[in-house]
Amino acid sequence: MIKQDIFDVIIIGGGPAGLYASFYAGLREMKTKIIEAQPVLGGKINVYPEKMIWDVGGLGPVTGKQLMDQLIEQAMTFGPEVALNEKIESIAKNNDGLFVLMTEKGSVHYSRTVIVAIGSGIIQPKKLDMGAAPNFEKTNLHYKVEAVSHFRDKTVLISGGGNSAIDWANLLEPVARKVHLTYRKQALTGHESQVSEIMKGSIECHFNTTISRLIPDDGGVRIKAVELVHNETGEVFTVEVDEVLVNHGFDQDASLLNNSNLPIEMLDNFYIKGTPNCESTVDGLFGAGDIMKFDGKLYLIAGAFQDAANAVNRAKKFIDSSAADVAMVSSNHEAFKLRNEELVKEMLKK
Repeated sequence: MIKQDIFDVIIIGGGPAGLYASFYAGLREMKTKIIEAQPVLGGKINVYPEKMIWDVGGLGPVTGKQLMDQLIEQAMTFGPEVALNEKIESIAKNNDGLFVLMTEKGSVHYSRTVIVAIGSGIIQPKKLDMGAAPNFEKTNLHYKVEAVSHFRDKTVLISGGGNSAIDWANLLEPVARKVHLTYRKQALTGHESQVSEIMKGSIECHFNTTISRLIPDDGGVRIKAVELVHNETGEVFTVEVDEVLVNHGFDQDASLLNNSNLPIEMLDNFYIKGTPNCESTVDGLFGAGDIMKFDGKLYLIAGAFQDAANAVNRAKKFIDSSAADVAMVSSNHEAFKLRNEELVKEMLKK
C-alpha cells in the first residue's frame, strides 16, 4: 500500500489568496500544498496580464503579469508542494479526522486543514452562444487580452458593460484605430470614474444592443463584421471589425463545495459563509479571497491577503492550540536572517 503524504494545510486555488496563504503558512512552518485546477498559477490575473494594477498597498503601478510573477515567487519561498491541472471534486473527513480531497482524475490528497481559495470559481469565460463563434477563436474572436499590441491600429468591437469590458475599452482606445462597445442595457455598470472616461473619449457606444450574427470574410476564417440588433426597436445594423473581444463574465464553478459531504454553509448558492477570521461552518476548513462572504469582507486583492493570513493563523491554531495567534513578523523571522544580511550588504555597496 502506498503511503500518502499528510499535509498541515492544503490550499485549493493558486490565485492571489492561495499564493499568499502558501507564503504565510511557510512562515508558520506548516507543511503546505497548493492544488490548482488550471495548468498555471496566478488565478484570474492570467486573464489580464497587461492590465495596470494600482490598488495593492506599496505596489503600483504594476502589470497583472508582474504582480502574478511576484506573488508566485513569494509563494514558493518555503518550498510548498504544487499540483497543477488537478480539479478538486469533493472534500470529506475520514475516521482519523483528516480531510480527504478527491480530484477529477481520481487522485486523493490528505490534510489536517484546508483553505479554499478558488476565487470566483474555475476561470471559464462565458462565450458567445452562436454556432459559428468557436470557428473564430483561433483568429480574431477573443475572451481575454493576451497583448495590447495585438490590437494596435485595428477596429475593435467589445461586447459587455461591466468593469472588465469598460477597462479594456479604455485601455485599447489610445492603441486601436477605433473602439466600439456594445451592451445589452441602457447604461454601463462599471466603476463611475471608468464609465466617465468612456463617455468623454472617442469610444462609440451602442446601448440596448446585442450581437446577433458574426459575419465571416470570404475565406470563412475571420470575422469581418458584426451584426447588432437593437433590443427595443429591433433595428439591425452592422459594424465592420478587425477584432472582437467578448467580456460577458465568467461561469462560477463551486461544485467541490456542493459535492462535499460536509456541513459547509453557503450563501447565494456559491460563497462560503464565514467569519472575519475566515472560518467556515466546518472546523478545520477555512476560506480566503472572493469565495468567502462575511460582514466587512473586502473584495480586492489587498483583502485577499488579509483573508489568507487570517485563515492560516486559524489553521495553525486548529492543529496546535498552544501555537501563537499570529506568525512572527517577517523582519524578525529566522528564515530571512541570512537573506536580510545579504540585502543590507548590497545596499551599503551603493
